[in-house]
Amino acid sequence: MIWDKENECRPRAEIEKIQLERLKETVERVYARVPFYRQALDARGLRPGDIRCLEDVRLLPFTTKDDLRNHYPYGLFAVPLKEVVRIHASSGTTGKPTVVGYTRRDLDTWAEVVARMVTEAGVTAGDVAHISFGYGLFTGAFGLHYGLERVGATVVPASAGNSRRQIMLMRDFGATVLVGTPSYALHLAEVAEAEGVDPRSLNLRLGLFGAEACSEEMRREIERRWGILATDNYGLSEVIGPGVAGECELKNGQHIAEDHFLVEVIDPRTGEPCPPGEPGELVITTLTKEALPLLRYRTRDISALMFEPCPCGRTTARLRKIAGRTDDMLIIRGVNVFPSQVESVLMEIEGVAPHYQLIVSRKGYMDELEVKVEVTERFFNGRFRQLEELAEMIEDRLETVLQLKAKVTLAEPFSIERSEGKAKRVIDLRPK
Repeated sequence: MIWDKENECRPRAEIEKIQLERLKETVERVYARVPFYRQALDARGLRPGDIRCLEDVRLLPFTTKDDLRNHYPYGLFAVPLKEVVRIHASSGTTGKPTVVGYTRRDLDTWAEVVARMVTEAGVTAGDVAHISFGYGLFTGAFGLHYGLERVGATVVPASAGNSRRQIMLMRDFGATVLVGTPSYALHLAEVAEAEGVDPRSLNLRLGLFGAEACSEEMRREIERRWGILATDNYGLSEVIGPGVAGECELKNGQHIAEDHFLVEVIDPRTGEPCPPGEPGELVITTLTKEALPLLRYRTRDISALMFEPCPCGRTTARLRKIAGRTDDMLIIRGVNVFPSQVESVLMEIEGVAPHYQLIVSRKGYMDELEVKVEVTERFFNGRFRQLEELAEMIEDRLETVLQLKAKVTLAEPFSIERSEGKAKRVIDLRPK
């Protein structure tokens, strides 16, 4: 089923025509209403009328998370506060939170793009959707909530935490769709099994997962444990929240809502565009946002654009699975390391649980990488030689993939802290 055939199945030329019209309107809007952008364009000698084709987006300045923080809380808003009906914000773990606002029309747009996204994944009006994202300033829960309601699904706003109760609610309410982070989905499977409940015995048939990277190996583990189809979706608070892109049931890349978002892929070092299919940093320009329109927002997420037709019938460009983030990338002895690379190795090894941490330290002048990973109860049985062999095998496989020697520490089951939100994968102990 396709939620909005008119906008999801347009010919490429029509998609780009709409994008150009809306890009021009957005540039005019921010130039007139947002002093930050007017100054940035003036500094480049640009006027809104200089944008004549889609490629001209490259003339525009980038926007970064620091720009939002530096204009905290409302300095980048393009409407007066009386027109803003909702405020969301990031967690602010690395500084001041990034604040985003929504007009009534923005909220309607948000519900619409999420309705499109969940329908792509296979949600129907007959589903019961259990949302395990935390409600609050985080955009994930509210975004999925209103989009699921728009398609007619029954929504259970369970929020995060109290995992044993969540299993009870999913069982008693007949949940067919699980919404949350992939790491929390695996944690809920552990809780269910500890309670004597086989996760596969529930009515769940579909998972909508986002907010953190998920390797194909982790996806397969979620599907195996729950007996569901697990789909990826993509969004970020600064742009709108969830709804920017999502997988259809074919899991062949995430379809972008291109009538609302203009997506570029750039070389994160030079800022130059990458050819289609080549990975780089995603840069997003909002095309319909009223309260907080953004020009060329640097997401720090690594992906690539796919333009080949999808067998599902949708014609929009797609994102490849997010490979990691430029700011999650670790540079260890000159080698670039992404947590997703480590996860892909770990998830292929029997006896390893899907819970791990990368601990980076410095010994003298040399950086050291330790990979702490849980083993399953079956392997944690007191046979030390077996554990030594397992650790050695993991070290060898990691060295093959990373071209870097890492120390592997095996941890007993359930010893690594679980998160109800985004999993904390990296602990960097190096001096700043």
